[in-house]
Amino acid sequence: MSDAPIPPSPAGQPVTGVVEDVMTPEGREQIYSDYVEGNLRRNYIAHFTHGMLGMTGFRLIFAPTFVPAYLHMLTGSPIFVGLGQALIQLGAIASPVMGAAHIEHRRRVMPAAMTIGILMRLQLLGLAVAGWFLTGSVLITATFLFLLFFGFFLGSQRVAFQVLLSKVIPIRMRGRLQAWRNIAGGAIAAALSWWAGVHLIETNALGNGYATTFMVAFVLTSLGLGALWLFLREPESPTVKVQMGVMARVREFPQLLVDRDYRNFLIAQMLATAGRIVIPFCIIYAGRKLEVDGAMIGLLSLAFLGADTITNLLWGTLGDRYGFRLTFILTVATWALSLFGMIFAQETWHFLLAFFGLGAAASGYMMSSTTLVLEFGNRDDIPMRLALSTTVETSMATIGPVVGGVVASMAGLLPVFVISLISLVASLLVLVSAVREPRHLKAASHDAVQRRNRQL
Repeated sequence: MSDAPIPPSPAGQPVTGVVEDVMTPEGREQIYSDYVEGNLRRNYIAHFTHGMLGMTGFRLIFAPTFVPAYLHMLTGSPIFVGLGQALIQLGAIASPVMGAAHIEHRRRVMPAAMTIGILMRLQLLGLAVAGWFLTGSVLITATFLFLLFFGFFLGSQRVAFQVLLSKVIPIRMRGRLQAWRNIAGGAIAAALSWWAGVHLIETNALGNGYATTFMVAFVLTSLGLGALWLFLREPESPTVKVQMGVMARVREFPQLLVDRDYRNFLIAQMLATAGRIVIPFCIIYAGRKLEVDGAMIGLLSLAFLGADTITNLLWGTLGDRYGFRLTFILTVATWALSLFGMIFAQETWHFLLAFFGLGAAASGYMMSSTTLVLEFGNRDDIPMRLALSTTVETSMATIGPVVGGVVASMAGLLPVFVISLISLVASLLVLVSAVREPRHLKAASHDAVQRRNRQL
């Protein structure tokens, strides 16, 4: 670790002159904290607006309805549905580490984050344009390529924007910020998904209703990125990591795994990701029990995304008050119960309830897994912890849909549900028995230091 030049003062001006030469590490930290608190309201609004619009658009892509249904329409094969989902994750395997190595030595990460965000959104534009103007095997190939590059930039974006969040939003407010942001974005996305299913896909708007939906996602996510650029004020970090190459940083991963709780968290995260292999096939399973047209896709999407609106405040409040380990545990349990219920679902309301549970679990997982990573270890290792966690997650998420597609084609969908349930139960056992709440550990460590200082 190396000391970086002093961050701006709360007024936004750099500290200069003799004061810079004699500034202590504690003084640098205080200036950094003062700048964060002084710009907290502005940065809170910036993150809320960006997240609300971004979540609205991206959830149209990540919902287990639109993209799987689109790929199934293009190919007619569960294997290709799984392949399309796997390509998103394949692209995100190496890019988190590359993104972390690109930003961890920088005092400001906003410029790099904006570049990554723009490149990610261009893939949505590509999906829309391809859907409108290409046909046949060329359309399928282009769609898979755009999904691959979407995943590549997704991996780097998760690291960059979570680092930004950790810099400008204090830990006491992260859960509620993400909750209110996701509530607003989820409400819009839920209504938009129903509208897109009925008015875009059902009517095949502009010649390809799915392509038109992807264009709506592109516009909304771009507006969110623009809001972040206009309003966010980022402080310079008081300390940063020494710049190193990607492979040199990868060789330091074992040092991160010395932390037993973080290591076990990665195992639990990997198992939970394995439990998601059935998600792209849920809409296909529903189609074998119900008549799934554009309106039904919109309704099931409404249930999935509407759950985000209702449950996010619960996840955020629980995480802020009791720690995000608890919310992770509850998320995995909700996931397992929803999949179990879907196996026996027969009526429309059964599937709506199951998709609602999947949506609640998906929002809780995203908030819990990413926010919990921020609390293990020290601040300067946050980019690489995020990168390692994202790489572990996406590696499993790449293999899972392909395996699920092969199993579904050879043995049917039920065995895929069973594999997912076993993985989720195993993840739950690891979380409960082998991962301690990092916030409590840090508080205990701080109290021990204070007692020792008083004794001296």
